[in-house]
Amino acid sequence: MTAVLTRRPSLSKLRAASGRSPLHLACLGFVVLVVLAALLAPWLAPHDPGAVDLGAALAGPSADHLLGADTAGRDTLSRLLLGARTSLLGPLGVVVFSTLAGVAVGTAAAWRGGWLDSVLSRSTELVFAFPGMLLAILVISVYGEGLLAPVVALGVAYLPYVSRLTRSLVLAERARPYVSAYRVQGHSALQICLRHILPNIAPVVLAQSTINFGYALMDLAGLSFLGLGVPPLTPDWGRMVFDGQTAIQHGYPLSAILPCVLVVLTVVAFNVVGERWADRFARRDR
Repeated sequence: MTAVLTRRPSLSKLRAASGRSPLHLACLGFVVLVVLAALLAPWLAPHDPGAVDLGAALAGPSADHLLGADTAGRDTLSRLLLGARTSLLGPLGVVVFSTLAGVAVGTAAAWRGGWLDSVLSRSTELVFAFPGMLLAILVISVYGEGLLAPVVALGVAYLPYVSRLTRSLVLAERARPYVSAYRVQGHSALQICLRHILPNIAPVVLAQSTINFGYALMDLAGLSFLGLGVPPLTPDWGRMVFDGQTAIQHGYPLSAILPCVLVVLTVVAFNVVGERWADRFARRDR
């Protein structure tokens, strides 16, 4: 029997998926800028983000502190740059965990079917019924402050979104002729899934993971704002908003407003990019 080609997206189609919308390009550029700032933060930060200078507490923008200082005299710009690392690392962990586990669960449910599909589907529906933020708060109350506990909790909470999407995509791919041809040739289920089905559905799953990244960033920032996320001295956008509440009461809102604006813009940018990619890949498969 002749070899059967899989339906892997061509390079031109993948390029087209990036879109040409000005809004999409602006959001994509903002995402790249934030990621670069996080990677280069140690070299871009003008001051030690943890250095306390009570003489500069609540200082406004100046030549020494371009964006002012917080209640402890710590440079706001430096904390924003270093905070980008923590603020992006947490959501990245959530997305990696939920995507890998969700793809595995969804693929197994779709391929095996039967009782395994029923058990896995009902299990993910139970997770859907439990709010992710509440699960994270419960886990933090048991294991204490830190980044690992909320990342794992939110990863479990986001898993059903990926698993249900993966299940529907794998079911559609499994019904295509090339899968039957590979099975006739003697390829195992694992080979077919890893070499052919998963590469075909990867762009759509990636688009969904990009959207999940924005929501995870918002959830983790919310936990830090409540004082339940990273430790107090760790530069983090959500923690900066929490620490800046005192500055707002004294009429110096800059150290709290700037990280809040960055969180909102980053979440919107990731959501726009993810939704644009998802829409493009959906149109490609019609």
